[in-house]
Amino acid sequence: MKLITIVKGQAGPNPGFVAVVFAILFNAGLYQVVAFTSGPHFPGPWESSAMIAAYFQTHAAEVCRCAFLQFGAAIPLGIFAATMVSRLQLLGIRVAGIYIAVFGGLATALNMMASSVTLWVMAYPGIASNPDVLRALYYLSFAFGGAGFSVPLGLLIAGISIPAAFMKLLPKWLVIFGIALGIIGELSWLEMITPRAFFLIPLTRFPGFLWLILAGFILPRSRSSTENVH
Repeated sequence: MKLITIVKGQAGPNPGFVAVVFAILFNAGLYQVVAFTSGPHFPGPWESSAMIAAYFQTHAAEVCRCAFLQFGAAIPLGIFAATMVSRLQLLGIRVAGIYIAVFGGLATALNMMASSVTLWVMAYPGIASNPDVLRALYYLSFAFGGAGFSVPLGLLIAGISIPAAFMKLLPKWLVIFGIALGIIGELSWLEMITPRAFFLIPLTRFPGFLWLILAGFILPRSRSSTENVH
């Protein structure tokens, strides 16, 4: 399978490979701050100011690597959104859904960048010594990387799934999966008013990685290949 594909004379990156790069970079960044044992891990928003400050004071290097990798992950995500929408247009789709997908993809990528930059500031020497400033920055980063990630990601996925369903460009099971993720992503907005909705953010994010990869590889390169989708 070629990294660069040509659709009706126009070249572009293979969106499946781009989605793989996005998922690898994002999760490589997450690995820096997530403990798979009982050791120290990135604090949740329910932790005390003292615990949050203690983590950033003692794990600044890991946080900085996380910010670096996740900032980089935003680039392939934006490229994925642009490439998928361009391909849908070349396949004859001219509906609002693809522009909703563009908005969702770019908003997700920009919010990832904002979250990563804020995280990098928190890891900068001297910032973690001021718990009040650190906590404010923490919540800002969490807002950008929490609902600020899952809500527009849901728009990206739904914005691709629904037009693709009408044109039968993706398998029905993948369309249903995508619409479900879109709904969950929009419902994750509730996390801003109730912590009980927090689980909707990872429930959008991690299955969303899989959906992006599958859709990127499965979406046909031309109308003549659509009969192989179902």
